[in-house]
Amino acid sequence: MPSFTTGTARRRRGSAAAAGTAVSALALVLTLPGTTSAVSGDQEGAGRSAQKRANPAEPTQRGQAWMGAGVQMREGDRTDGRPPGKRAGLKASVHGVDVSSHQKNVNWKGLWNKGVRWAYVKATESTNYKNPYFAQQYNGSYKRGMIRGAYHFATPNTSSGATQANYFAKNGGGWSKDGKTLPGVLDIEYNPYGSTCYGLSKSAMVKWIKDFTRTYKARTGRDAVIYTNTNWWKQCTGNSRSFGRTNPLWVARYASSPGALPAGWGFYTFWQYTSSGPIVGDHNTFNGSMARLRVLANG
Repeated sequence: MPSFTTGTARRRRGSAAAAGTAVSALALVLTLPGTTSAVSGDQEGAGRSAQKRANPAEPTQRGQAWMGAGVQMREGDRTDGRPPGKRAGLKASVHGVDVSSHQKNVNWKGLWNKGVRWAYVKATESTNYKNPYFAQQYNGSYKRGMIRGAYHFATPNTSSGATQANYFAKNGGGWSKDGKTLPGVLDIEYNPYGSTCYGLSKSAMVKWIKDFTRTYKARTGRDAVIYTNTNWWKQCTGNSRSFGRTNPLWVARYASSPGALPAGWGFYTFWQYTSSGPIVGDHNTFNGSMARLRVLANG
């Protein structure tokens, strides 16, 4: 199991949940910009597991985006944070979360106690950002017993798909056949920094995604999961059917059901159903049993 170290902290997501004065002071010391975070996976203050993270302000600088940032900005979120369960007709599902540097040192014990069994952690964005909390988040979820993986926030207007895939694979996005590591994710969605489709034509966007996914598979042996939103996919790829047979789908829709899927996919693998769930905000469901999730991890 790979080990990672943290770097310089960037702008955090959301306001910190209230905790005891002593714990808050310690957390402040350990997470000041320019320092290395030393808080372990479950050393978040007592009582935080019951509180929700406020949604952050929209990102204005490179590196500040998170999984669903563009979806949240363009489509909003009226959900109450509760898991969809029977309301969405799910016969079997596994509860999961996604996190970035905005969540800082995550209370993995609190999430585990709420039934969370898998997690994805932001590793990189473009080719000049690495999550400074990646080590705590990636290793902390693993130590708590979760199956975890890493994701890359794509910015197709800054460099090629191959360049970004290589950067991702080199900086946390790798894969190992240990039964606890999920394949990496390409987060491709509404541009939170500007033009919806990053200034690319539909055909150029499809080419960029192919460049990324082919390179990632060559580097890791796994097909990357594609995280996207159906409305964005239709607008920016022309509803391309090119990836449905090879790349698992992670659909983003903050509603009581995942809704219509992008062309080419007959089913989704993951569904991000809210940005206002307990502790970390973004909550998801895996479309299948725990046994099937392990199969995905094992490749």
